[in-house]
Amino acid sequence: MPKNLRRIAIAIALIAACVIPISVNAQKPSKNPTQNDSGHGGSGKSRNGNRTTSASDKPQILYATRADALQFADDLATRRDLDREWVRQAIGQARHLPQVPRLMLPPPKGTAKNWRVYRSRFIDPIRIRAGVRFWQEHRAALERAEREYGVPAEIIVGIIGVETIYGQQMGTFRVMDALATLAFDFPAAHPRVKERTEFFRRELEQFLSLTNRSNTDPFALKGSYAGAMGLGQFMPSSWVRYAVDFDGDGRVDLFNSPVDAIGSVANYFIGHGWTPGMPTHFGVQFDASRLQLDDLLLPDILPTFSAASMQAQGAMLDAAGLQHPGPLALVELQNGGDTPSYVAGTENFYAITRYNWSSYYAMAVIELGREVAAARER
Repeated sequence: MPKNLRRIAIAIALIAACVIPISVNAQKPSKNPTQNDSGHGGSGKSRNGNRTTSASDKPQILYATRADALQFADDLATRRDLDREWVRQAIGQARHLPQVPRLMLPPPKGTAKNWRVYRSRFIDPIRIRAGVRFWQEHRAALERAEREYGVPAEIIVGIIGVETIYGQQMGTFRVMDALATLAFDFPAAHPRVKERTEFFRRELEQFLSLTNRSNTDPFALKGSYAGAMGLGQFMPSSWVRYAVDFDGDGRVDLFNSPVDAIGSVANYFIGHGWTPGMPTHFGVQFDASRLQLDDLLLPDILPTFSAASMQAQGAMLDAAGLQHPGPLALVELQNGGDTPSYVAGTENFYAITRYNWSSYYAMAVIELGREVAAARER
């Protein structure tokens, strides 16, 4: 071949190598963990059998050396009727992420909660502007979700905004690594270590079953340090149970389809007890002469009291709250050293906390959605 033609051929090959996309629907992982440890074609070859070198040359422990992880893989393959070797190699290629267990630990005792500070992290001009753009671009899907599921657009917008700033921050952790780390190395110092370990093992099982069915490389997917994925940050079990093909293209894609994410968030709420038309909360003030605050706070955020029983214990509801026929909870939002804020939460407020078990989270979702809705009217 003449030299000039050889140079052209080499240049074309180099250009092609640079533009090959990494697809979410990539092939399943290699059956040789030393060939594709990085999940995107890197060699990752191990020198001592239980560590691999990352791009930053930091050693990473692989779960291929953990007998408990491989036994779990064998059991999972049997339960789910999956290829045993594929499951073993998938789990074996997963890396232990030492920072992840630390992120799961609760804050130190004595750390004061502060609703105002928490709120400021999520209700800000950048997120509100992004929410307005998202609502405008996907107004038809939001209206259809509200019509079909009965979940207000502002709640869906609030969820996706709090979770990922409308897809801008969907997480940088390989989901396979995060779930394996939490399934096999959940921090022993956590007060619910056994329960949480079992939870993440179930999520790992769901994740591998999901990626196997869709012929997706489990190492191609990135998400939060807890293994949540996509615009709405669904855990694998939630993806399996509640994700829907809302854009009608024949597949569910919570990473690249905002319309699928909108429908799936709405479906999630219906699956967790959302009642169409019910408010999320009501205003409340206290009658100090008969206030039984400890008793009112005892059930935490679980709606337990009728409007009349709350009134009898000194929690004075606003006019709309007095007419509410269902159970209510007194929700306390601490403000550091200042006086806490209180609302009377309905069953729909509780439904939002099933997305993230925190009253602070639920209020941030509600208030972000309202701020975005108000900004659209300006």
